Amino acid sequence: MPLNRRAFLESSAAVGAGVALTAGVAAPAEAREARPRPAKRYSFTVMGTTDLHGNVFNWDYFTDKEFDDKAHNDVGLAKISTLVNQVRAEKGEGNTLLIDAGDTIQGTQLSYYYAKVDPITQAGGPVHPMAQAMNAIGYDAAALGNHEFNYGIPVLRKFEEQCDFPLLGANALDAKTLRPAFAPYSMHCLRTPHGKDVKVAVLGLTNPGIAIWDKANVTGRMVFPGLEEQAAKWVPKLRSMGADVVVVSAHSGSSGTSSYGDQLPYIENAAGLVAEQVPGIDAILVGHAHTEIPEYRVKNKETGKDVVLSEPLKWGQRLTLFSFDLVWEKGRWVVEKAGAQVLNSNTVAEDPEITGLLADEHKKVVAYVNQVIGTSTAAMTTADAPWKDEPIIDLINVVQAETVKAALAGGQYANLPVVSQASCFSRTARIPAGEISIKDAAGLYVFENTLEARLMTGAQLKDYLEYSAKYYVQTPAGVPVDTAKLTNADNTPDYNYDALSGLTYEIDIAKPAGSRIVNLSFRGAPIDPAAQFVLAVNNYRANGGGAFPHVAAAPQLWANSDEIRNTIIQWVKAKGTVDPGTFASVDWKLTRDGVPVF
Repeated sequence: MPLNRRAFLESSAAVGAGVALTAGVAAPAEAREARPRPAKRYSFTVMGTTDLHGNVFNWDYFTDKEFDDKAHNDVGLAKISTLVNQVRAEKGEGNTLLIDAGDTIQGTQLSYYYAKVDPITQAGGPVHPMAQAMNAIGYDAAALGNHEFNYGIPVLRKFEEQCDFPLLGANALDAKTLRPAFAPYSMHCLRTPHGKDVKVAVLGLTNPGIAIWDKANVTGRMVFPGLEEQAAKWVPKLRSMGADVVVVSAHSGSSGTSSYGDQLPYIENAAGLVAEQVPGIDAILVGHAHTEIPEYRVKNKETGKDVVLSEPLKWGQRLTLFSFDLVWEKGRWVVEKAGAQVLNSNTVAEDPEITGLLADEHKKVVAYVNQVIGTSTAAMTTADAPWKDEPIIDLINVVQAETVKAALAGGQYANLPVVSQASCFSRTARIPAGEISIKDAAGLYVFENTLEARLMTGAQLKDYLEYSAKYYVQTPAGVPVDTAKLTNADNTPDYNYDALSGLTYEIDIAKPAGSRIVNLSFRGAPIDPAAQFVLAVNNYRANGGGAFPHVAAAPQLWANSDEIRNTIIQWVKAKGTVDPGTFASVDWKLTRDGVPVF
């Protein structure tokens, strides 16, 4: 057996001292080959969710039945809890962490009810169902999402107080001191069999777009610098504090794009850029974009090492599992291997502990959404609304236009014509013939948007419509039109296609984007580019959401603090009966070379 280097040197020294090593005579024990000790190794798992949006149960409060979609996904923390329990049983609870990447307290009527109807902020008020469920499941940390700010800072702070885990936001800063307004990170120690703990840092980053989308709630109170900038500041600090592993929980997509154009110098979907530009990160839990990314690797420019990214599908449809294999080297733990995968929540049953815990809250909300607020003379649906001017979208626009006209009555702008914008938020929304309930109205307007009035010109409205019309895939005349492939050009979501009422126009989908608006008229005459109009518009769009031209810079004439959803509900209650024949009209249509598509 050959001697190793240390044994060889010791043997040479012995010979030099006059000690002969002859054949057949055993070498001293210290001269024998030293057997290498096996390396210390440890593996652990970080589980992650994102964009839960108020989903605890596998239930759709807008239809008042069990959730289902074309892919037969399931939703909710009760399903996630079952998956988490399985992973903990397999890996050992002490070898796991559970984190979230934000957008937790907005999105369902369950979360709305405890923010507005029976608010958690009232004296002796309830504990938010999302806090109850996440506490019971045992979350270790959660990043702030932009929708956390929808109900105002007091609701968010109360939710934070009710959580047994920290809400993280390293780039949510106090506007005056520029110090973190929330905990930037959390540090977690995992015990290993080797007596050497592993320190895992979780850095939370949220979306700069909050400054635009929730301007009314955060202006003068908080600012939201870029994710890359703040990650570059905090990751070295976490490493200097002894973090062996750094995981970022980022409420930011991975694409490097923004929906607010040049209104902010920061990127909305910056998770991939953070991985690429900031050394020292091992993995990023991605949120915000509502896409499924089981595993995505980005090479860091400085170190050349891969950073593992994963985004589980929204609403609790998936659970991300980051796996880390560590080795003890030179007195510290080093990540030897990392990977990610997602688990599908439709493969398991709901955890009865979670459903039982919140059974009473669920019943209250079901009773609330089934309250009858009026009747309709005809059924209306959004099924064709992405490509046809449908009465159900006209309903949104007539409510908004009437509300703005009433608000401006008697003032400087009372005599200006009002134009209203609306989007198809859900292709499954419907108003039935007969009784209308809160859930029907809420299902029509699923976001917590509020209403504003902005001053626009005819020329600006045309630009606005041209921008909106990029939603359609260019389709030459004579080519069959497949509605399944007609919309969402350039990945434009349905909520970023606006139809305007109060004007008439055609969208020629045979033409390239930017030159599609044809026969734009007001009261039967071509629109005057210099004429002034009042645009009734939701606050998301008014503040730059979707990067529509002109509107964010347009003068604000009026703004309301109540959700458009509630405005619709109150309008229906006041009318008693909704008759589409009194407000529905075909203001726009798709054409090709002057020939209607439908």
